[in-house]
Amino acid sequence: MAEKIRERGPLCAGIDPHPGLLADWGLEQNVSGLEEFALSAVRILAAEAAVIKPQSAFFEAYGAPGIAVLEQVITEARLAGALVLLDVKRGDIGSTMGAYTSAYLDGHGALAADAVTLSPYLGFGSLTAAIETARAQGRGVIVLARTSNPEAAELQNALLPNGKTVAQSIVDQVAAINADAGTLGDVGVVVGATVAPGELDLGALNGPILAPGFGAQGATVSDLRAVFGHELRGVLPASSRDLLRRGPDPAALRAGVREIQASIR
Repeated sequence: MAEKIRERGPLCAGIDPHPGLLADWGLEQNVSGLEEFALSAVRILAAEAAVIKPQSAFFEAYGAPGIAVLEQVITEARLAGALVLLDVKRGDIGSTMGAYTSAYLDGHGALAADAVTLSPYLGFGSLTAAIETARAQGRGVIVLARTSNPEAAELQNALLPNGKTVAQSIVDQVAAINADAGTLGDVGVVVGATVAPGELDLGALNGPILAPGFGAQGATVSDLRAVFGHELRGVLPASSRDLLRRGPDPAALRAGVREIQASIR
């Protein structure tokens, strides 16, 4: 990931086939429309961005044919040299989590991504097997810590008996996993670019930070620096709908990627 960021910049470009975006692109809300939207987007974005982040739910909504399109997106992104962060937000216990791990992190299946998003809210320990599998396979995981949606604060900022917030506890547990890593560990966190500066101590994290909320939700480069520090080491600002609304014209979409990359640089 660090190598790709040096080569292309840190933008994480989302592919979210939201019904409203399909309509904006003049496409039908069916599998054909989904396929045209997603493949048109990935062929532009994956040639420019370091990381491509397909939102799995928008593909799953179309059933098995939608999953087949998602498989094509993952393949196309890799062929173009981008890393694939599959946004699935899975989190469960026991054999169920084992099945998710097999689908997204183990082996070379069609849905196995370079990294996935995981939810720790059934207990951080429920993710242990997934994290171990990812590391053994040379993949990564990004754990939800402090997300950008306003309703998350009630849970994620709740105080634990030790005086830390739930979100800070997740960050600290990820930091412990990454403590022996080199320049950047392979377990990261999701922290919204819209959270209050100083809300979390990320100094010991030593891992990537996926920062949603950049662009459409209002966060700017100045906000990124205020929340994550001036250097923005390991920070992946994520842009999805703000970027995709520039399509369907390929030239406009490509210009949009380069404009956002330049603003981050």
